[in-house]
Amino acid sequence: MLGEVNLYSRIYLAYGYTDLRFGIDGLARVIQDHFELNPFQKGTLFLFCGRRTDRIKGLLWEGDGFLLVYKRLEAGRFKWPRTASEAREITPEQFAWLMQGLAVEQKNRIQEVS
Repeated sequence: MLGEVNLYSRIYLAYGYTDLRFGIDGLARVIQDHFELNPFQKGTLFLFCGRRTDRIKGLLWEGDGFLLVYKRLEAGRFKWPRTASEAREITPEQFAWLMQGLAVEQKNRIQEVS
């Protein structure tokens, strides 16, 4: 379910560290107070990662309530950006990279030859 990118109209990553002990209300408060975004945007997925990068939480407003998703990897770690404490919107392609264990910010892109 979490990896199905076509379910979301927008996807935000909460860069840096988030206390994953927060539940729905705590994460919604972080979205509103810290990132100054609206957690009640239907179809918008907000992703959070704690200090251990083998688990993430996602918060999604479905119009009639919140959905809280939690994913823990059995092997490996998410390549989570730690450089800033902000929420950044990512593309569906970047979300797919994250779910595949890749970094959302790729350093180099292969240029097409015309």
